Amino acid sequence: MEEEGVVLLEFWSSPYVMRVKIALEEKGIQFLYKEEENIFLGKSPLLLEANPIYKKVPVLIHNGKPICESHNILEYIDQVWKDKFPILPHHPYERARSRFWIDFFDKMIYDIGRRMWASKGEDQEDAKQEFLKSLKLLEEELGDKPYFGGGQFGLLDIALIPFSCRFYTYETFCKFNLEKICPNLMKWVNKCNERESVSKALPNPYKVYDFGLEVKKMLGIE
Repeated sequence: MEEEGVVLLEFWSSPYVMRVKIALEEKGIQFLYKEEENIFLGKSPLLLEANPIYKKVPVLIHNGKPICESHNILEYIDQVWKDKFPILPHHPYERARSRFWIDFFDKMIYDIGRRMWASKGEDQEDAKQEFLKSLKLLEEELGDKPYFGGGQFGLLDIALIPFSCRFYTYETFCKFNLEKICPNLMKWVNKCNERESVSKALPNPYKVYDFGLEVKKMLGIE
């Protein structure tokens, strides 16, 4: 395992990895990233050593010590590098509220996201409606603010914006238009993408879509 510095174990299409990349970029932290070659066919020895429980990316290795799970990593980054760009809201209530919405979104997207691109017919339509209902709730929480925390780009923005690179895939497979359905949320997406940390971390949506087609083919999903 790496003994010094900051190392990120990653796979390019993981939104959870993108969260960590954005946070590190916002903090101005130099890091080395190590890409899993093909996370579907096998995991690297380093990943299995660093995260023997879940065997998943992202894993942040700081001075030889692994930190797993993206939400834990974000809080770790903010606490270790306190003197740089603050990620967590200052007020405990706002911090708790951000954690609530992250938990809400993560639980929703894990099941619904897959059903939108991997299923068809009634199940896909149900997943689409659940997804849009959830995004509208998030849009209500955003309101007319530039970021979820107000004028400051922060924890909830960092946690949610990576999934926007999958919106084109969801829209294409499920035939809907988020610009029309959630215009304020899409304004937020566009504003976040103006930040260098976000534009560097998020892959091209068309590349994500093509990868989705490859995964469907690999899994035998027509």
